[in-house]
Amino acid sequence: MTGNPAFSTGDQHHALSPSPPPNLLITMEEGSQNSEQLFEDDGNELEMEGNDIDIDSNGLDIEGNCLDIESNGLQDDCDGMLDIDDNHESNGDDATAVSIENGISQGKNYPPPVVGMEFESYDDAYNYYNCYAKELGFAIRVKSSWTKRNSKEKRGAVLCCNCEGFKTIKEANSRRKETRTGCLAMIRLRLVESNRWRVDEVKLEHNHLFDHERAQNCKSHKKMDAVAKRKVEPTLDVEVRTIKLYRTSTADPVGYGNLNILEGEISETIDRSKRLKLNKGDSQIIYDFFSRIQLTSPNFVYLIDLNDEGCLRNVFWIDSRSRAAYGYFGDVVAVDTTCLSNKYEIPLVAFVGVNHHGQSILLGCGLLADDTFESYVWLFRAWITCMSGRSPQTIITDHCRAMQSAISEVFPRAHHRLHLSHVMQSLFKNLGELQESDVFQMILNRTVYETVKVDEFEMGWDDMIRRFGLADHAWLCTLYEERERWAPVYQKDTFFAGMCTFENGEFRSSFFDGFVHKQTSLKEFFGKYELLVQEERKTEAINDLESRDSSPLLKTRCFYELQLAKLYTNEIFRRFQDEVVMMPCFSITQVHANGSVITYMIKEHEVEGDRSNMKNFEVMHDKAGTEIRCICSCFNFNGYLCRHCLCVLHYNGVEEIPFQYILSRWRKDFKRLYIPELGSNNIDISNPVQWFDHLHRRAMQVVEEGMISHDHYTVAWQAFKESLNKVRLVAEKHV
Repeated sequence: MTGNPAFSTGDQHHALSPSPPPNLLITMEEGSQNSEQLFEDDGNELEMEGNDIDIDSNGLDIEGNCLDIESNGLQDDCDGMLDIDDNHESNGDDATAVSIENGISQGKNYPPPVVGMEFESYDDAYNYYNCYAKELGFAIRVKSSWTKRNSKEKRGAVLCCNCEGFKTIKEANSRRKETRTGCLAMIRLRLVESNRWRVDEVKLEHNHLFDHERAQNCKSHKKMDAVAKRKVEPTLDVEVRTIKLYRTSTADPVGYGNLNILEGEISETIDRSKRLKLNKGDSQIIYDFFSRIQLTSPNFVYLIDLNDEGCLRNVFWIDSRSRAAYGYFGDVVAVDTTCLSNKYEIPLVAFVGVNHHGQSILLGCGLLADDTFESYVWLFRAWITCMSGRSPQTIITDHCRAMQSAISEVFPRAHHRLHLSHVMQSLFKNLGELQESDVFQMILNRTVYETVKVDEFEMGWDDMIRRFGLADHAWLCTLYEERERWAPVYQKDTFFAGMCTFENGEFRSSFFDGFVHKQTSLKEFFGKYELLVQEERKTEAINDLESRDSSPLLKTRCFYELQLAKLYTNEIFRRFQDEVVMMPCFSITQVHANGSVITYMIKEHEVEGDRSNMKNFEVMHDKAGTEIRCICSCFNFNGYLCRHCLCVLHYNGVEEIPFQYILSRWRKDFKRLYIPELGSNNIDISNPVQWFDHLHRRAMQVVEEGMISHDHYTVAWQAFKESLNKVRLVAEKHV
């Protein structure tokens, strides 16, 4: 596999720019501001009055008594502008034609400007656009800028292509060759409250060809090269090369408070020499995929991490539906690294959760250069940034020391557990000939899956080690030291929401299982990705409809069954129903009493093939507090009470399952009942960002309700239209 030299973000590939990339933080924000909004946000702080601005048809002459406009030598720059004539060859080595499809050109090492980009300073913004322009083969100039009243503090600027506008009448009579073509390519910058410079308007289309050789002689690029020669290369601690694209907290669809992650944390520990291993054309495939998704999903977010050479190193992406799903079902998250750890063609990492139907749902994806601590830290910080800093209760991962350390770093309060099925697979692979022994497999499975007490597990493990002479097996000793992260007997206090079925080691964590194989290319993956995500959401919608409109068939006369049949989704109810059906099959004996807390012994007779086995399960029941707990810990593992607990409740005449054992995450109407914390009492009435945040979350609730049926959709759509008309009436009053 050959690595791609850089993350290509466009239709054409160009030579690497010799100048170092500027420090830059790119923030993808919800929505965008147009040029009319640009001046409104700063209110009276700006030196601007609408009647005092006179802009001619070419946008070249700006006059105003109140607006301080800086002119950066519009005519002087003409000497270095591109010379376009009829004899110019569009397919020459030194020229790059504008994309025939949409007239937009993209750089190779510098991503194209987008609305929402933020920079530490005006110089950083200018240098970025200049580097981007030089790489493509055009020059830039400052079309206009404005400052604060009675101050030299710059507040905004428009950077445009040097071919912008046309000659004035006076200039047209000169012998100087016409180089302006009326090109509209530009970016509009504005200083925002965070003292960063934000891109508020972007036009990428050029109406002329690019010429690298002529562009090198342009004034803006000569100045850039001169500065680069004098500049001493800063240390990696000083200059952060990582480019990050993500939406701010305003895009949070569910909201869990403000995020307090330092801006530099995501990239401060990255080894900058590494790059994502891509085949030829893969970088273009990534960019095309992101661009296409953003057209249909405005709240789609992606983050990219570049190394010092501007090469793509790590990528993360997530859409608004996944972020909203995390708000509902973010208690347990699995990190699937099968593709990365097994050296698949695509180094994919997927964040997977489980919804109220027990169905795996996608909560974000990433592509990593390697499986090191630094890469995982970057990925986890990128992911939690998009989740507004809310950490899951439980994180389940593969057995990887680097990932374990990264989780401790980024999610210190989460319960980190290992995929039991992956642990067992690794165990057999590391035991050589023993993996073929049926006796060893039987003893190992019985020790891991069937023990219900810690001392039983540890005694069984010691016996296995002695019997098969494994005391000196270093890998096995290391695995045993971490037993509290993977052995079911130690997991009884950890909630798994049914993602682990410890009876057989099955693990429901692979969203792409059966669709992504070792040789699946990036192009094939992205082709399947959209279909899989659409199918997931279609399946969830169908399950919602069936659970709401149909009643499951009852198998007993037990009230517990009827109680949850009315509340739970069909799939979760069917799982619980299996426990109810087996409830009368046991004998129950009271073995201990301590006040209101009674301990019972449930005897369960198991038959497996020709083998019969009697298992004992202790159940503690607090009659005063209506609390109950079984040693099998089915409630924490699967999210519903086991047959042993139901047997004890029935024995004690408890007619209904106590409310604390009915989880809202399994309810048919969970999304309607669950209202994310909106922080309505803490909204700053002077902060438009918080207005957006609050309104967006509320709108997402309407969207969820509108998906229930066609009638719901019609009502929601009509409500949106009426609300929009009312808001526009308010806006017209202020005109």
